[in-house]
Amino acid sequence: MPMSGKEIEALITEALPDATVEMTDLAGDGDHWAAKVTSPSFVGKSRVQQHKLVYDALGGRMGGELHALQLTTQTPT
Repeated sequence: MPMSGKEIEALITEALPDATVEMTDLAGDGDHWAAKVTSPSFVGKSRVQQHKLVYDALGGRMGGELHALQLTTQTPT
């Protein structure tokens, strides 16, 4: 069963409480998501390190419950 956008957002904000998460259902099927994550925790980290923080927050659900995630990370402006 696919994960809802709210479930994905909750996992990310649980791991990164200072993050703002914007979820978009890319295909309208609840199985292909885009997440834009903005967090002060990303300051000083490479893009790869930022993405790793988010993927770690998902606890191994990528490829299983969460089929596809287009991820964008940024620091607050």
